Amino acid sequence: MSASSVWNIPNALTLLRIVLIPVLVALAYIPFVGGSVAAELPFEWRYLTAAIVFLIAALTDWFDGYLARTLNQTSAFGRFLDPVADKLMVAAALIILVQWHSNNVLMVVSAIVIVSREITISALREWMAELGKRASVAVSYIGKLKTTMQMTAITVLLLHHPVLDQAGFVLLIVAAALTLWSMCIYLKAAWPYLRQP
Repeated sequence: MSASSVWNIPNALTLLRIVLIPVLVALAYIPFVGGSVAAELPFEWRYLTAAIVFLIAALTDWFDGYLARTLNQTSAFGRFLDPVADKLMVAAALIILVQWHSNNVLMVVSAIVIVSREITISALREWMAELGKRASVAVSYIGKLKTTMQMTAITVLLLHHPVLDQAGFVLLIVAAALTLWSMCIYLKAAWPYLRQP
């Protein structure tokens, strides 16, 4: 693989997504703002900034794939790194949200469902790739819808606003349901190969 195929705009956007993870975490746990305890403020700059950082990361997920196709800059490095960056960013955001809403059972269960699904499908795709059947578990429409709903829910919840939180919880529950649905679709596609001795 040539260096130029690795260092291109789509891969740079993917790397940016990873770089934004510690930024998101730092914003989530800044203890003081202007001498006041940040946690006492219902809607202040760090929550808004954290939501914007996550939204930028989510948008780069769409743009890097679009640019890779339109600029003909697809690469093995990009195909490897893109899903890794997505999962790292979502997992980091969900861990933050679970800590913020640790007494909300639906928040915790939804986060567990989403992370567990990502681990399961990643393992499934790796195994199917070894069989040369990775196309059988390619991203489906439901998977794309799940991702959109998930990114929207997390962005809303990172605003940490008492009113918006309720809408965020509903969106996250819908995302978790779509997560299970898409996992069933992938497992159904892989089932004939999983049954083989």
